[in-house]
Parts: sequence; structure tokens; C-alpha cells
Amino acid sequence: MQSDAIPLLRKRQNNKDSTGEKDNMEARAEHQTRKKFNLVYTISAALGVILAIVLITWLIHFRDGFGTEDPNRIFNWHPLLMIFGMVCCYSQSILIFRTGRNLPKKKLKLIHMFLNLTAFILSVLGIIAAFASHNLKNPPVANLYSLHSWIGLTTAIMFGLQFVIGFTGFLFPGYPGAIRAAILPIHTASGVGIFLFAIIAAITGMVEKIIFGLKDTYESLPAEALLANFMGMVLILFGVLVMYLVTAFEYKRVPIAEDTMILQSHTN
Repeated sequence: MQSDAIPLLRKRQNNKDSTGEKDNMEARAEHQTRKKFNLVYTISAALGVILAIVLITWLIHFRDGFGTEDPNRIFNWHPLLMIFGMVCCYSQSILIFRTGRNLPKKKLKLIHMFLNLTAFILSVLGIIAAFASHNLKNPPVANLYSLHSWIGLTTAIMFGLQFVIGFTGFLFPGYPGAIRAAILPIHTASGVGIFLFAIIAAITGMVEKIIFGLKDTYESLPAEALLANFMGMVLILFGVLVMYLVTAFEYKRVPIAEDTMILQSHTN
């Protein structure tokens, strides 16, 4: 009997050792994945800070700053508010479920909503600034004729619809679980698509502003042109890194215990 028990004990010990080794390997893999995510996110955050600094420098030093009466200075609020809202703030909104992976999902939803609301308010103010500056010029400048304005307005409308559907569906009053599960992939994909539209709108807006502002001197690459071109490259790199972070499956948030407890309490 004892001789039969020894192999059984060894088998159990081997299984225990292999399970422990597997857990260690998974933990190491998760650690490496997290390090990679943090590195890429840090680079993207640094690019975001550089983008903000260069943008403000451009608008103050080369475009005569901000104001509430002069049409040109009123217009300068437009790129500032739109990039801060639809690029900087919105990027953090779509990343929050990955950057805040250890927070409860309910708290992440609230942060996500707050960031989206902030982005929406800034973008609305930015659009108002563009229309106001055009209408105050003498003679007035036409609105909504350029490709940039079409892309920008489309982005703003899609973002507004996305915000309303997301708020009513996932926060208050909230759709039934089956409907939420069905629309979540669409909500996620459309959110990434809207961010891509925002990047395209920002790039086309920069190009339009520089061409109109510098006219024939653009081809000689004065300091403003170099700064604007650099800003455009930073914006593109920032957008690429954010898109990578938000779409790579390896960085997807894994539900934590508190999420399950909340789900069970709602079910009961």
C-alpha cells in the first residue's frame, strides 16, 4: 500500500510544481506586457506634452495670441481647443480602460464619461470660435466649404452621437445586459474611428492654416513653417501610438474581482 502511495504523492507534487511554474511564467509574461505598455504610453504622453507646447508656442509667437474681439485672435482658440479636446483629452478617454486596468470598471466608466464630456465641451467651444472669427471678418469668410471643415464637423457629430449613446447605454439609465454586450464592440470600434477622424481633421486644419497664413513664403520654409511641420509629425506619431495602445489585444483589460461582485449584485 505504501509503495502504491509514493508514486501518487510524487505525481501530485509534480502537478503542483508544474502548476506553480505555469503561474510564474504567466506572471512574468504579464509583467513584460505591462512594461511594454508603460514604455509606449510614456512615449505617447511625452509626444502629447510636446504637441501642446509647440501648439501654444505657434499660436502665441507666430499667430499673435488669443483674444475676444480681433477675428484672427478669436480663431486661434479653435486649434487650441480642438486639439486639447478631440486629440489630447479624447485620447486619454479611449485609453482609460487600459491605463487604469486595476481600477473597478464602474469607476473607469465615470472617468471615461468625464473625459469625453470635457472633450465635447472644448470641441464645441472650438467650433464656435471658428464660426465667430469667420463671421466677424470684413468681408465675412465662408463657413464649411473646405475638406477640413467637412471632416471636422463630421467628427464632432459622430462624437456627439457616440457620447449620447454611450452615456444612456452604459451609465444612465443603462440598456439591458444583452443589448450592452451587443453594442459594446461597435461602441469601441467607433470610438477608435472617431479618434482617427480627429487626427485627420487636425492635420488638414494645420495644413490649411499654414498655407493661408504663409502663402508664397511657405516653400522657403521660414521658422513658422518648420515649427508647423514638426508639430504635424508629432501629432501623427502621437496618433499612431495611441491607436496601437488602444487596439492591441495583448493590452486588453482583464476583469478584476470587484467587477464580478458588482455584476452579481446587479443580477441578484
